[in-house]
Amino acid sequence: MNRTTRRMGLATLALALFSAFPAMAQDYPNKPIKIIAPFPVGTGPDANTREIALELSKVLGQSVVVENRPGASTMIGMEAGAKATPDGYTLVMGSTTSMSVLPYTYGAKVPYKVERDFVPISVVGLLNTALTAHPSVPEKNAKELIERLKKQPGSLTSATSGVGSYSHLAGEWFASNAGVKINFVPYNTSSPYADLVAGQVNVIFDALPAAIGNVKAGKLKILALTGKTRHPNFPDVPTFAESGLQDFSPTAWIGLFAPAGTPAAVVAKLGDAMQKATAQNPELIAKWRSYGGDLKAQTPAEFSAFLKQDDALWGPAIRKAGVKLD
Repeated sequence: MNRTTRRMGLATLALALFSAFPAMAQDYPNKPIKIIAPFPVGTGPDANTREIALELSKVLGQSVVVENRPGASTMIGMEAGAKATPDGYTLVMGSTTSMSVLPYTYGAKVPYKVERDFVPISVVGLLNTALTAHPSVPEKNAKELIERLKKQPGSLTSATSGVGSYSHLAGEWFASNAGVKINFVPYNTSSPYADLVAGQVNVIFDALPAAIGNVKAGKLKILALTGKTRHPNFPDVPTFAESGLQDFSPTAWIGLFAPAGTPAAVVAKLGDAMQKATAQNPELIAKWRSYGGDLKAQTPAEFSAFLKQDDALWGPAIRKAGVKLD
């Protein structure tokens, strides 16, 4: 075979593969899709994953099942997702922790690389971070709390779900931005909310859904929320920006990813499906808003840009706090 013939053969093969992508997307999906959820069953992110899986199944006309693979701060499930066959039939639900936090807290020990091993499909939803307090805390907002902490450093205890958890790092970010000292109390094996409701600790910095039931029952109160403007469901709660913390903007999110190498046409079809899935259920949209969230979709390109922006926020905050895990 001469060089000209070889080149023509390679060109024909490349053209055949390129032409196959639209056909693949047209036929996709023709069997059930699995979403790996690196969260324990019964947790908020697990419930959110199951909700969107149901909506996706309606859009795509195929069953979308959820397989829980929790452990190692979501790294077990994320690694399984990274190593899955890149054909669009195994996806993984990433989060702030798995994509924006762990690469900085665990460094080289994280068994995947976000940009190398995954293709972003779409964010599922965003959740505002709240400064939630026990009613015995006299301050009415974050501004008053900062003023107290500057006069009385370390006079506040903040519950966390463990060292390096979202609630810990969000609190460290707040303390660093405000220039105050807070005593963080880690809860490694149980939820910190029982002790917060009992008044054993003063506050927590966390995504709002975990606290919303106790807030509505009057057992906890919200002093501040992230966001550029006040949330319509919580018009009386000031933003952190109103308290002078313009650069404090931790946002909890979950989003859908495919393994690297998944055909672009399949990713595009999944992205379109996510747009429909997050817009078609008014009850689900209202549910997210009721706990300070926003159920929304992005195109793969928009989600990719969002990930870079989120990484640029968490990286400096974690480095400044000096949190590094073994």
